[in-house]
Amino acid sequence: MRRLWPLLWAARGPRRLSSGASPAMEELLRRSVPPLPPYETKEKAPPPAELRGAEFVRFYRALQPGPPRAELLTRLARDFGVEHGRVAEAAAKVLQAREQRREPGALLQAEDRLRYYLSPQYRGLFQQLGRLEGGLRFLVELRADLMEGLASKAVDGPHVKEMNGVLKNMLSEWFCTGFLNLERVTWQSPCEVLQKISDSEAVHPVRNWVDMKRRVGAYRRCYFFSHCAIPGEPLIVLHVALTSDISSSIQAIVKEVPPLETEDTEKITTAIFYSISLTQQGLQGVELGTHLIKRVVKELQKELPQIEAFSTLSPIPGFTKWLVGLLSSQTKDQGRNELFTESEWQEICELTGDPTSNTLKKLLNTNEWVRSEKLTQVLHSPLMRLCAWYLYGEKHRGYALNPVANFHLQNGSVLWRINWMGDSSPRGIGASCGMMVNYRYFLEETASNSALYLASKQVRASEQVLALVAQFQQNSKL
Repeated sequence: MRRLWPLLWAARGPRRLSSGASPAMEELLRRSVPPLPPYETKEKAPPPAELRGAEFVRFYRALQPGPPRAELLTRLARDFGVEHGRVAEAAAKVLQAREQRREPGALLQAEDRLRYYLSPQYRGLFQQLGRLEGGLRFLVELRADLMEGLASKAVDGPHVKEMNGVLKNMLSEWFCTGFLNLERVTWQSPCEVLQKISDSEAVHPVRNWVDMKRRVGAYRRCYFFSHCAIPGEPLIVLHVALTSDISSSIQAIVKEVPPLETEDTEKITTAIFYSISLTQQGLQGVELGTHLIKRVVKELQKELPQIEAFSTLSPIPGFTKWLVGLLSSQTKDQGRNELFTESEWQEICELTGDPTSNTLKKLLNTNEWVRSEKLTQVLHSPLMRLCAWYLYGEKHRGYALNPVANFHLQNGSVLWRINWMGDSSPRGIGASCGMMVNYRYFLEETASNSALYLASKQVRASEQVLALVAQFQQNSKL
């Protein structure tokens, strides 16, 4: 307890904004951010005026994106966070109550006081804004600016990162499944919805309106979540193909052909989730995708009870970058790269005309390797086993390094099949050497698979994937 007492002497007077803030910004923040009332009077404190929240929204939106908004967010995070003196005092009272073995009620009240003072002051502003008409939309936009600023280092530091986490947790509560509506998109949906769906497609870009019509037409389904406070606004979108087998190529799903007018439900036995896109960057980290997939599965089971298989056809972003990084860092042994067998490396060197990996790296970076049929054939086997290891064995903090793999494995899917040239578009070749992967959702096993992955980091995989992993372990070295 002694370590805490020096903190009690922290200044308790009115807060001062960091030097450099414009007078208008200083005045706005002082008026807009409601002070945290003393614990004893928290129930009696008057609610903050809505006009102040609306004033903050107008001021923020009038600022130019970039440095002006970054300055306001930085000062909000740094100057209106937790009051450390009060926290130290409350923590000392918790320790005192424990040491004196006071009655449980006194200890619980001391803990409640500590929790209260651990709440940053800007949290009150966010709560106030969330109650305004259009306030939730504004907070999502504000967090998108915050995320962009953190990524570009325009805003940085522990205070800003903490504020980003606080706002993310608040949005997670406001955007829980009870407030979300599942909506299906058809060709008869409003034009603005179709346009937003088209613009937000991040996995397989929509080429034109004919392409869009096909993606919401026969043998296709498109769903999105909207929020009751932001009706009709897509938050996250899921595209589904209804097929007779588990697709191995995205070109067969999104190819340019005239849309079919009617569908024969007797031919449908499989649902392929081939694209899921978040439309609001301010909702990154808010768990929407998992709930959307579960809701869509229930919707499809209701509409098409004959469906037997649920699977994804997923991209593998980052594989090519990972592979090129390995080629750069691998040590050479008499010209042989340790990722390939001796015979494979000999054939690669003959075809590239280079005993080092420099030409191969250049060909992978520029997609030029697919122009050579012989080189493509030689690379087929090694790239398949390297990709299997990348998805199955490469980890970040014990979980799958690849973000798409980690998402579906957390949901309880099985790493089921790696597909050679599953995406032969320039985008697919550049991101993953053209490979795609199926994650199978065996509905009766998803809960146990998810628990196994989250608790012990074990990946459920098919025989095909495990065989490729074994080939990697036998023929490649890292």
